[in-house]
Amino acid sequence: MKIEMENIRKSFGSNDVIKDVSFSIQGGEICALLGENGAGKSTLMNILGGVHQMDSGAILVDGKKVSFEIPAQSLEAGIAFIHQELNLINDLPIYENMFLGREIKTKRGSLDLKQMHDKTADMFERMNVDLDPGKMVRDLDSSYKQIVEICRAMMTNASIIIMDEPTTSLTDSEIKRVFKMMETMKEHNVGIIFISHKLNEVMQICNRYLVLRDGNLAAEGNVSEVTTKDLASYMVGYDVRTESLRREREVEEEIGEEVLRVEGLTDQKNFRDINFSIKMGEIVGVTGLLGDGRSELFQAIFGAEKLPSGKIYLNGTEVKIKSTYQALKEGIAYLPRNRKENGIIKDMNIIENASIVTWPMFSKRGVINTDKHWQKFEEQRGSLRLKMGVLTDSITSLSGGNQQKVVLAKWLASNPKILILDNPTQGVDVGAKEDIYDIILKLAEENIAIIVLSSEAQEIIRVCDRALVMYHGVIQGEVQDKMMNEHSIMSLATGGELDLERSGQPL
Repeated sequence: MKIEMENIRKSFGSNDVIKDVSFSIQGGEICALLGENGAGKSTLMNILGGVHQMDSGAILVDGKKVSFEIPAQSLEAGIAFIHQELNLINDLPIYENMFLGREIKTKRGSLDLKQMHDKTADMFERMNVDLDPGKMVRDLDSSYKQIVEICRAMMTNASIIIMDEPTTSLTDSEIKRVFKMMETMKEHNVGIIFISHKLNEVMQICNRYLVLRDGNLAAEGNVSEVTTKDLASYMVGYDVRTESLRREREVEEEIGEEVLRVEGLTDQKNFRDINFSIKMGEIVGVTGLLGDGRSELFQAIFGAEKLPSGKIYLNGTEVKIKSTYQALKEGIAYLPRNRKENGIIKDMNIIENASIVTWPMFSKRGVINTDKHWQKFEEQRGSLRLKMGVLTDSITSLSGGNQQKVVLAKWLASNPKILILDNPTQGVDVGAKEDIYDIILKLAEENIAIIVLSSEAQEIIRVCDRALVMYHGVIQGEVQDKMMNEHSIMSLATGGELDLERSGQPL
């Protein structure tokens, strides 16, 4: 099967999103579709998937001109779309989600639940996925939700599969499993359009690349003929820095006084006996593998989860944080992971999303001071380099990177002393990622203590002064200076010890 998109144009109001773009893909190849957030990637694929209709241009399937007015027509033509925003229903079991819109029915017209369950189990077995088809989707973490989406697309027997950032929330071992699935599909003559911001993954799995910039086709070619630095430059239009952003400190005293200390924090299910301290102006990374307990730990510190035992000290004084509102008043802010589920409120506009945290702070007798919120957001808008229309536009009108900046803005509005960032660059392009790193460094210079939770070792190494590495709910070790390398972090994250000889440190 061969798909061709010719001279595609698409505008939303006065905003020209796609400007005369042409490309093709055929079975048996994996083509990377790259670009910054807002470059037009999702819009172009939504046109191919029947979600949006183009203003002009043509789509050809095996040389025949087609028109997709609804997603079902695209799916019928053999095109499956795995969206970045997962389309699973939490209140249904996995096997029912696998057959949404194409349910199997008995002769009497009722749902054939057994057959759907068995077919799902067969697919999981073929793909080496260890999941119970009867498990409720709400009980899955985001990585397994992504794997369910991939398996569901494969069950449609699609000839072309669009994968919009499928590895964003997956661990290395799960990414390898997804890549193995992709290689299998490629061998079965399935074509894959792979949208990703992880350029190392593009180099690993893709044959060709296509780069969009501001709605235009900026570059295309064979992956074997370029480097990740080339691809990043094509995406943003200039050379992207790759050097370490870690600040060199000659003496420990350059960092401020201790702002947070925890002793013996324990929640038997997720973490135990956690001890660490953080100083003003320090950037501390916390990393590990999926299930290491880091998110649950800092949610408990922030008051979002109950803390059974242990002590928390702020500026040397013990505090008992029982709610997120109390944490906020104490000067702690928490940017959560999984922006769609935990960060934005889709039914609210940009300014409402950016101000919701500080509504109680900027209100009098229950009346919200709207002018104060607008003024505060306008102050942040420039420093965050937000690309947006007007403040009353829907939050969903923004690209993923700009949504993340709005989420960051709402927490910065509270003037925190401690800022916890859980996967701050998840689903964000290379340009927006560098913007967020600059913001982190600037905030640290303003004596805010920054805690960066991330699964990406390279992110931790580039930005943080030191890092705590967790393994199965405990802090397995700490790395800094020359010990801040991928080998040391991975060794600790898998339950090992630091290799002092290999790290170059004195024994």
